[in-house]
Amino acid sequence: MDQKKKIFLFIVAFIAIYFLPVESFRFQNATIEAFALLRYYAREHVLFCLIPAFFIAGAIANFISQGAIIKYFGQKAKKWVSYSIASVSGIVLAVCSCTVLPLFAGIYQRGAGIGPAIAFLYSGPAINVLAIILTARVLGWQLGLARAIGAVVFAIIIGLLMAFFFRKEDQERLEGDFNLETGEEKPLGQRVAFIFNLVLILIFAAWGRPEEATGFWLFIAESKWFVTGFLLLILAWMLYKWFEKDEMKMWVNSTWDFAQQILPLLFAGVFIAGFLMGRPETEAGLIPSHYIENLVGGNSLGANLIASVLGAFMYFATLTEVPILQGLLGSGMGNGPALALLLAGPALSLPNMLVIHSVIGTKKTLAFVALVVVMATIAGMIYGNIII
Repeated sequence: MDQKKKIFLFIVAFIAIYFLPVESFRFQNATIEAFALLRYYAREHVLFCLIPAFFIAGAIANFISQGAIIKYFGQKAKKWVSYSIASVSGIVLAVCSCTVLPLFAGIYQRGAGIGPAIAFLYSGPAINVLAIILTARVLGWQLGLARAIGAVVFAIIIGLLMAFFFRKEDQERLEGDFNLETGEEKPLGQRVAFIFNLVLILIFAAWGRPEEATGFWLFIAESKWFVTGFLLLILAWMLYKWFEKDEMKMWVNSTWDFAQQILPLLFAGVFIAGFLMGRPETEAGLIPSHYIENLVGGNSLGANLIASVLGAFMYFATLTEVPILQGLLGSGMGNGPALALLLAGPALSLPNMLVIHSVIGTKKTLAFVALVVVMATIAGMIYGNIII
């Protein structure tokens, strides 16, 4: 950065600090909300969601060959195979828009094409089977079904469009040297079992319990820590039996590389999102919640677009979007904007965007966000005109 830009940034920062409205009650509340959301995120998502995801990403970087990633997700892979796998991944991974990021970065940096990688990035949080079931139960089967169909279709179409728009850049990237260290090739069965066990740890550790859980979902929620502990014992046995000290060191180093790349941006994004929107249960951020409610009523183009944009920038922890939407629908939100927010919100957030930018760059990030917002708006318009 040259000196002129530095001077300009210093001046802008000084002016912003000088005129901070610290006396404003809303500003004070928003600041408290920002720290409260950051604390909530650290307590609820870092230990049991992000850390397992970082270790999975590190394992992919070291123990899954680049050839295997390229075979199933590269440019020359059969599209029906790569996009089918990527678009339904969220059925297994009950993760939010932030937890999926290390996994996305892992497969992208190992040689996945931009299309399948983006399809995986969108589908991971969007096709959470528990969230879709909860949507259908609380908000109606029509909205639950529309969310499920829309999420799969979105993942495939957005991935295909991203692959088309950036085909030349992606081809050059995939022909280059990724410069990633890889450990000694292990038997396929060991590699598959090791990463599958890590994925199960992520699933059970991050499993959220919806309100009024019954039957199978109640059993899973109550037994999650027992199962997670058992899986950790299996992991310890695998590490002792199958891995050398140098291999484990490489795995930990790769995990740390992903963590230091992603965590600072995530924390910054969560803080900003909390400051602007507040926590989901309080909505006491800088932007008053009733402004949002007034803007998303009916089924106009503007209401659907605003719902899509707000959903794209707001942070939704797994399953929290359902009670938030329940409140908004009760305040007059239209059916179309509700679906638009569901299709844009869980897959995107401000923290998510900051990290995506660090992985794939500005142009691809803007294109991805724009595609999600536009398609969510269109889907909301269609749904709103069908379900009156």
